[in-house]
Amino acid sequence: MDYKMDSGWRLHPIGGDTGQAYMGTRAEERVFLKRNSSPFLAALSVEGITPRLIWTKRVGNGDVLTAQEWLNGRELNPDEMRGQSVRDILHRIHHSENLLKMLQKVKGEIFNPINFYNLYVADLPDDLKSNSVLQQAAEYVKNSITSIDDSQKTVCHGDVNRKNFLLDEEDRLYLVDWEMVKIADPFSDISTLLVQYVPHEEWRVWLEQYGLQMNDNMERRLEWYSMMVCLCLIKKSHSQERNVEMNQLILLLKQLYQNRLNSYL
Repeated sequence: MDYKMDSGWRLHPIGGDTGQAYMGTRAEERVFLKRNSSPFLAALSVEGITPRLIWTKRVGNGDVLTAQEWLNGRELNPDEMRGQSVRDILHRIHHSENLLKMLQKVKGEIFNPINFYNLYVADLPDDLKSNSVLQQAAEYVKNSITSIDDSQKTVCHGDVNRKNFLLDEEDRLYLVDWEMVKIADPFSDISTLLVQYVPHEEWRVWLEQYGLQMNDNMERRLEWYSMMVCLCLIKKSHSQERNVEMNQLILLLKQLYQNRLNSYL
């Protein structure tokens, strides 16, 4: 993408699913540039959850570029996703009244359980529609929506994936890529992490270390969102032809569905 940047800045595309991220260079300076980032980014920068926001610029074609400090670091590995630093940053986000007010101010999207369900059923491939495990689980979450629909909502990242956690050279952890941010039940984020990175038998310990004392309401929400996350990740894995990952998720979904009437943690 050719942007006319002043003062000698040059843009170099870098990896990413959206194709909207760049390294900006000028002499010895480097910044991380992104097209059309969430306007919520400024609040996250102030809270230290993302790297420091340096400037925002509207360019000739109407796109908005944001520049953040360039940090040398790495993404987390799967085992590190179970660590306390990840729990801490999610806890901060889910319990920040300031971030919630700021996201509401910029008209952040409100996501209810039906929205998550609709994401799954939209354009669902026929072979997934005919899978009996997926059919049963999808019917169950659909019929259970009303039991969790009035849950308190907070700021949720919306894509809790190890590649969105940046650990810099000074061991500071940041959570990046906020394009899917939403106002939703925090169990949507929590379940996304648990399903992908934490063995099922360790869920209880993780939840306690996050700071939750589980009650019946929380158990129902965890049950619902963990099944919903499984369904959505199965759909994603299928579209990307990651069959081993998809089959592992189907096995977990089957276990969650079979244990749905019991305390399965």
